[in-house]
Formats: sequence, C-alpha cells, structure tokens
Amino acid sequence: MRKILLSLAVVTLIISCNSSNKGPKTAGDGSGLGKLEVEDPKFYDLVAKDAKIEKLAEGFGWAEGPVWMGNFVIFSDVIGNTVYKWEQEKGLSQYMKPSGYTGSIPRGGEPGSNGLTRDLQGRLVLCEHGDRRVARVENGKKVTLVDNYMGKKLNSPNDVVFKSNGDMYFTDPPYGLEKKNDDPKKEMDFNGVYRYSKDGKLTLLTKDISFPNGLAFSPDEKTLYIAVSDPQKAVWMAYDVQADGTIANGRVFYDATKWVGDEHPGLPDGMKIDKNGNLFATGPGGVWVFTPQGKLLGKINPGQKTANCGWGDDGSTLYLTSHMFFCRIKTNTSGKIPGQ
Repeated sequence: MRKILLSLAVVTLIISCNSSNKGPKTAGDGSGLGKLEVEDPKFYDLVAKDAKIEKLAEGFGWAEGPVWMGNFVIFSDVIGNTVYKWEQEKGLSQYMKPSGYTGSIPRGGEPGSNGLTRDLQGRLVLCEHGDRRVARVENGKKVTLVDNYMGKKLNSPNDVVFKSNGDMYFTDPPYGLEKKNDDPKKEMDFNGVYRYSKDGKLTLLTKDISFPNGLAFSPDEKTLYIAVSDPQKAVWMAYDVQADGTIANGRVFYDATKWVGDEHPGLPDGMKIDKNGNLFATGPGGVWVFTPQGKLLGKINPGQKTANCGWGDDGSTLYLTSHMFFCRIKTNTSGKIPGQ
C-alpha cells in the first residue's frame, strides 16, 4: 500500500516540564492509589503483597496506550490530542501535539492518538482517532501505513501490536467518531480487526466483534487475544493464529459482563502478556490478571477506569493509564517491550 507522507503531521517535541501548568502535571510524591484484589494466592507470584500502585502524573482527559521508549515512557491523552512523556528524573512533558487529529476545524470527542507501540525497528506507531489511520514516525514526520479498507475510510484505529515476522494487527472500533456507530462519517457498517502484512497487504480478520479494542499475542504467537469493550458482552476473546496469519476458532476466554457497572468502572480494553503467558488485561475494576488457561488470579485496582497498560524499565514494571492518572506498579514477572 502506498505510504502517504503528511506534511502537516510533523512531530512536535517539547521537553519542558508541565508541572507548573493547571492541566496535566507530574504527581510529584508517587503516592499510592487503589488496592490489590487477590482471588488466588498464586497472584503473589506475579505481584508482591506490598506492591504499590504509584501515581506518577495526573490531569488527563483520557490516558491511553503507554509504551516504553528505551529510557522513558510515552502515552496518549486521547481527549487532549497529545502524547506525553514521563521520565524518572524529569517527570512529565509534552512529547507530541497534535497526536491524532491534524484537521483545521476544532472538534470534540476523542480526537487524539490511542494505542501506541513500536515496530521491529523501534519506530513509534500510533493509532490515530481523528485522522482515522495507523501512522508511523519516520525522521520526525508521520507516514500513513493504513487509513482505508477497500476504499472506505477506517473508523478510528484503537490498538496495535506487531507479530515477530513484522505483520501488524490492529482494531478499528468507532470510539474516535463523535457519534460512534451513529456518526454520519462512518463509512463501514462494521467494526473490524485487521492484519497489515509486512509486504503491505491489508486483510480483514473479523467483523463479528461489536467493539474490538485491545489485543495481544501469546508468547508463542499461536493465540491472539482481543478485548471486547461492549457493556452488553464485556469479554476477552481468544483466537488461533493460522499459518497464513489469519485467525480462527474464536472463543470466549473470560466473560466479565456481570461485573460491569459503577462499582467496577471500566470495560475490557488494553492488555499485555508476561513471559509465561499470563494476561494483564484492563477491565471492570482495574487490571485483571489471568493464567493462560483463563483462571483469574486477582486484580490491580487503581480505583479508576483503567484503559491500558505496558511493560517498561527492565520489563518488570507495568505502567498503567487510568482515566486522569498515569501510574505504575512493580511486578515479580516481566513482559516483552515492543521494539526491543
């Protein structure tokens, strides 16, 4: 597929700290949030009893998509149309603005970037709601990888992950459209999951999921997990990955529908896998921790809707984006960091 270079999408790097502003700022004290909820003692094999959910920064409209960049972490504020950077010694700063919408007409909703990752060469890849595309940063500018399927514009790419052979998988729900499924700008009558192969071929993997959201591969890449952020069917799905990269034999990995509600804020969203195949999946009431067999071990509950998580530092720190907060928790396990 032809890669379109958008001159308007120049990456803006601002390295000054925002802690003096009224908006997003470094939390400063690393104070703890929420609690650990243990369902099985084996949870402590993965998360220590005294592990603390540390608040690192705050003041975001809707934080999303954390990814480790080597010696710092970046994440999206989808509503703020900004990617932020957090460093251990310097705290919070802006990394990229605009992050997902470069239009000249101001708009509401969720226009910014959502899920972030790095490709096999370490380049930043963004799911952009407002510009309705998946883009990659090259030499300080953005290059469009995918923005349509069979001539129809994508809805609003949400999360993205790479297979070890270079193929890119992403979800395309309607959350970036101001009226979601009812938006007149929506050109497709479904919300898809796609594979963009390393040779530039786009394949629709499934259009049968109501609201596809986060996704992750098992360590052996034989299983693809997909979160369904549908309050009427709040589940995590598992699919067999075929030799040609397509998916088959979809089944419910875990059904959390009965937990959806005000007492357990959030829905199945972003997720990550540790080295042993355990899932750390955001859902109602925080990050749900599962064995590869689907047994719930416990939850990391910041007390806020938690949209996503990502491994960082040496691979054992789990960074969390929880509504207006950016947090982290140290674990007793580790996961693969994209681009490394």
